Amino acid sequence: MLRSIALASLLGAAVAAVAAAAAALLLASTPAPRDPSAAVSSATAPAAAGAAEAWPICSTMGSMAANTDWAELDPDFASGRRALAAGDWNAAIGWLKLAALRDPHNADIPNHIGYAYRRLRQLESAFAHYRQALALDPRHRSAHEHMGEAYLAAGDLGKAEEHLRVLQELCLLPCVEYRDLQQAIAAYRKSAMR
Repeated sequence: MLRSIALASLLGAAVAAVAAAAAALLLASTPAPRDPSAAVSSATAPAAAGAAEAWPICSTMGSMAANTDWAELDPDFASGRRALAAGDWNAAIGWLKLAALRDPHNADIPNHIGYAYRRLRQLESAFAHYRQALALDPRHRSAHEHMGEAYLAAGDLGKAEEHLRVLQELCLLPCVEYRDLQQAIAAYRKSAMR
């Protein structure tokens, strides 16, 4: 019995050492890309980058510049967040797509990519990424908010209101995503009345 316990301990230590070495080798062999915006064709982006800033129904991602511990574990994800905060939508898409290769189950990544595409007014790509985020996490509040705002940009008030109802159910206490989408819907209604 004592020999079995000792053997199991040695085996566990050996497996842990091999896993740590493999992880270190993987991290060391993954080169950081120099130009992540090359992953996004500049031909598909609108000519006026500043025009997206004036788009009236759009929340902000200003908090993206703030570093969080888990975001800093992936330098591409962190770079994508910084690019979002700076309004560099193409670079954000490039960095975030690289991060998605390593973390395909993180719903934040396709949500952020969708946000960048929406700011570039590429709504079909934005919707595809929001759907991916919600497939990974149906309770992802930010993805519901951003998808609702994208529906407003597409002129579909009914679909935006569906996402507002989902947020109302998800947010047990008042949450910023519900408030932001509610305000965007109110602004949309007000502009439609003119």
